Amino acid sequence: MAWLQRTRVAPGAAFRVVCFPHAGGTAAFFRHWASPGGRFEVYAVRYPGRAERAAEPCATDVRDLAAGVAPAIAALADRPVALFGHSMGAWAAFETALLLERGGVPPSRLFVSGASAPPPRPAPAGLETASPDELATTLVRLGGTDPALLDDPGLLDRYFPYIRADLLMASRYAARPADRVGCPVTGVLGDADPVTGPGQASGWSHRTTGGFRQLVVPGGHFYLADDPPLALLDAEPASSPRTAPIPT
Repeated sequence: MAWLQRTRVAPGAAFRVVCFPHAGGTAAFFRHWASPGGRFEVYAVRYPGRAERAAEPCATDVRDLAAGVAPAIAALADRPVALFGHSMGAWAAFETALLLERGGVPPSRLFVSGASAPPPRPAPAGLETASPDELATTLVRLGGTDPALLDDPGLLDRYFPYIRADLLMASRYAARPADRVGCPVTGVLGDADPVTGPGQASGWSHRTTGGFRQLVVPGGHFYLADDPPLALLDAEPASSPRTAPIPT
């Protein structure tokens, strides 16, 4: 199954943006995203274990996830490609950017949304014993999950395996101390985000040699559900198209 889903065809697009969903998210989260003027195309990453890829095993490692999607993104690099990751998706986008750079297809820019800088060590254990209700309640409280999930046991049974897998994958992730991307990084953070504060997000400045800018916008952890940052993506595009394929 294809790793990427394009939201809308834009034949004359100057660049592309590849979006990585949050933990428990799917490519459908970005289905309505599109450049108002057609200046860029939006692609969403399809994580295994859900939606069209429900028959596949869920990803268990952020770096393995990045290794899977990187060749698909490299195939789009006949023009500049920026990466946008939200929450856990920011870490997956960061690891993908590292792979693309090592393969000679550097992204033009990395957008990290609602995410603290990559942790230097895994999170403490705890999710392994959380119940489906506890995990779903946590996601609903953050604002990115339909509250109906708590009232429908059938839905919870359907979504729980990949919700748990994603949260476990995020909790087990630790960035290598020396890893830095060479592209510019733009951080976006809701001013009422209960998960990530400005101090945590500003740590991304130590994960790039290409410059860092942080923006605070109205909203909580899922500010982008109601107000996608499409104008920001349009205002801070990349500049240099890359055509070399990533090694496989």
